[in-house]
Amino acid sequence: MSGQQNGGERGFDQAPPEDGGVRGRRYVIRGGAVMSMDPGVGDFEVGDVLVEGKRIVAVGRNVDATGASVIDARGRIVMPGFVDTHHHLFETAERAFLANALLLDDRSGSPSANPNYVDHILGKFRPGYRPQDVYINDLFARLSQLDAGVTTVLDVSQIHHTPEHSDAAVRAFVDAGARTAFGYFEGVDGAGYRYPEDARRIRSRWFSSDDQLVSMVMGGEVYLGAEAYRASWRLARELGIRIAAHSVGAFGMRPIFDALADGTAGVEVGPDNLFFHMTGMTDEIWKSFREAGAQVSIAFPIEMVMRIGTPPILEMQEFGMEPSLSSDVETTMAADPFTLMRSAMTMQRMLVNQAVLDQGSPVPPNNWPTPVEGTPELLTVRDVLRFATVNGAEHLGLAAKTGTLTPGKEADIVLLDATALNVAPLNNVPGAVVTLMDRSNVETVIVAGKVRKWRGRLLDADLDRLRRELEASRDHLFEAAGVRRDLFG
Repeated sequence: MSGQQNGGERGFDQAPPEDGGVRGRRYVIRGGAVMSMDPGVGDFEVGDVLVEGKRIVAVGRNVDATGASVIDARGRIVMPGFVDTHHHLFETAERAFLANALLLDDRSGSPSANPNYVDHILGKFRPGYRPQDVYINDLFARLSQLDAGVTTVLDVSQIHHTPEHSDAAVRAFVDAGARTAFGYFEGVDGAGYRYPEDARRIRSRWFSSDDQLVSMVMGGEVYLGAEAYRASWRLARELGIRIAAHSVGAFGMRPIFDALADGTAGVEVGPDNLFFHMTGMTDEIWKSFREAGAQVSIAFPIEMVMRIGTPPILEMQEFGMEPSLSSDVETTMAADPFTLMRSAMTMQRMLVNQAVLDQGSPVPPNNWPTPVEGTPELLTVRDVLRFATVNGAEHLGLAAKTGTLTPGKEADIVLLDATALNVAPLNNVPGAVVTLMDRSNVETVIVAGKVRKWRGRLLDADLDRLRRELEASRDHLFEAAGVRRDLFG
């Protein structure tokens, strides 16, 4: 902390503000290009964000912050932290192991069908996880996403073999000190298996308060069978927590969603449901889910690569819906928000642009194609930024806390370096974030008012030690799975 004075405010250069997130502590993020993502607040070419304790107090130009510490944000973009609404964090030890893989062996004969995700990750690796493997995989993955500017994530945790596995996962997220929705999904059925009934104990032990960084979501997977998913949905509603589930129209899953849509499934779809993928669904299903207020998370890169189906962005536009964004599995693709936003924008625009070109010969000056009525609007950089922030918070039931830079919300904020070689000179803020930036531009990350990454360095984490523990977990898991690790295979 330097002693330099700046208009009555205590400035600093090398150290983050002391006791950030603590009640009564104040600092101001001064002079950045502020993109609030809240239409009622607006954007500021040169603006300030005042934080007191864990909350945003003011956003605007020349905010009065006398006596507050100062974060010099000149040359930086100041915006809400990103939200990832579907990530299997427990699989971190198998990163890039299935870079070419499909979701499952669909008998297509493609070499990418073997090895595949379902057989290898869920079938071979998952049974070998011990509680200590769950802990280090979840902790390392959560810190990695925090480093990339993801201040909120839904962990799709399909690793609940025993209550000890569940507690290890929650403890990892508490220790990570980042906003996380802990997804209580199934595990491997065996001695000690308590899913979904153990949700009551978990809710009571770990989530007695709603005023904490880690919240709870119930996994309600329809592929487990009617009795199992009905039980999990009913229990979730008894406990007052949201329900999330994979939804893929292929591979025999469609009839279940037909039943959910027509009301014959035994449970109802509602605004507390978040569905992943929603590929291959009929118009009737979309209409029913929209009317019920259900939400959809699209994992654009994974769906395109792993043969899950075409990401249903055009269907969502047709029915007046918007997705949130998810990274899904790092066994096959990176889990950073920039990859997700660019994938969403380029994929949607490819489809729409080709549809327009197909309507006529694009030969000037007289034969330019004219889009027919009903052609979807092209996604813009603002759209995908909204998917990655505002929509993500809403879909996890956290819109009152995060997703925008709004006074009264908790201070989940990222500072992105716009002076960097890959961005300068700055000409358009949302354009720079979506089309130019990557995780190297994430300079400072704040969660609930506390600085977790500062000037490019993650704080309060011994990454060398954690990496060694993750590598030891990887070695155990490959051995337990009976899979040889081949660095060039």
